Amino acid sequence: MKLSKKQVTAFQNSLLDWYDQHKKPLPWRKTTEPYQIWISEIMSQQTQVETVIPYFERFMAKYPTLRDLATADDAELLKLWEGLGYYSRARNLKLAAQEIVTNFDGIFPEHLSDIQSLKGIGPYTAAAIASIAYGQPEPAIDGNLMRVTSRVFEMTDDISQAKSRKAFDEVLRKLISSERPGDFNQALMDLGSTVCKPKIALCAACPLAEFCQSRAKGTQLNFPIKTKKIKQKDLYFTAFALQNAAGEYYLEKRPESGLLANMWTFPLTKLSGEDFEKIVTDGAVSNNGLLPELPESISKLTYVGNFTHIFSHQKWHIVLVKAQPEEHFQLTENHLSEEKMWLTDLSAIPLAGPQVKMFEMLTKEK
Repeated sequence: MKLSKKQVTAFQNSLLDWYDQHKKPLPWRKTTEPYQIWISEIMSQQTQVETVIPYFERFMAKYPTLRDLATADDAELLKLWEGLGYYSRARNLKLAAQEIVTNFDGIFPEHLSDIQSLKGIGPYTAAAIASIAYGQPEPAIDGNLMRVTSRVFEMTDDISQAKSRKAFDEVLRKLISSERPGDFNQALMDLGSTVCKPKIALCAACPLAEFCQSRAKGTQLNFPIKTKKIKQKDLYFTAFALQNAAGEYYLEKRPESGLLANMWTFPLTKLSGEDFEKIVTDGAVSNNGLLPELPESISKLTYVGNFTHIFSHQKWHIVLVKAQPEEHFQLTENHLSEEKMWLTDLSAIPLAGPQVKMFEMLTKEK
């Protein structure tokens, strides 16, 4: 990067003037309170901003202070998070809040190293909080900032490589406004999401057009350089919607660790890809020991449908089967526990994304 001090000032002014006119009216931009900035940043990970807004508002109404979050009921917290996905984010928020209460007397830390020491907070989130809440000139390097910067300066560093972050950090530290670092970071975020997009560059509307090297050469879409992601692993399941005469569904709580930890779902049984395709093609399923704990209870299995739920590294293909128990059958106390229950009121428990989809399928079937 070769910009004079005068050019750097012009770069900052062009970007910040554009931001003042076009910034997204987000609720967390009305404050510099670090707790709220933190919550908004964690919610916005892997999630569209428009989706985050109502969740953020409900979250702040439920847990208005950091100490409220530190003492939150786990089930209520996960229920409030329901639909946002990546539930480890919610668990880490509570753990980090407890760390702040214990180690920082309940006051959100100001130093970058202290912020980054908290559970679930990485370099980007720490820099975003430090710059927005505390006015520190820390570049908050996310995908948007790397895309814009790589195009402006034709940077060939592979953004899928962790080591490339250092190169972007070096460039952005020379550019970031010391007077408005938080706005500078957010301006680049907005620019990357609305103008300098992944598959299209709206250069005519870009405040940085005069500085952009790739625009001058017509190579905008060649940047950023990024190797392909590792292919997601395909997994196949049968999900059993077991409903009794009272209209209650049988749900099981997933283990405390792993994907969808502590979330409630229908019983899930792994399938081979071949068996999955056979069920989908034939539209029929038999109970060949697929419910080993309740084999004598099932009188009828009905194929409802199938769907795919995508996680970051896994792709779940699920066949939903409605299972009816014999009329005389009731689960004994030995079958019931904190990890298993019959339930009609779904509002009190945290449901995983796949489970929400399954209930929607059952509702449409009715």
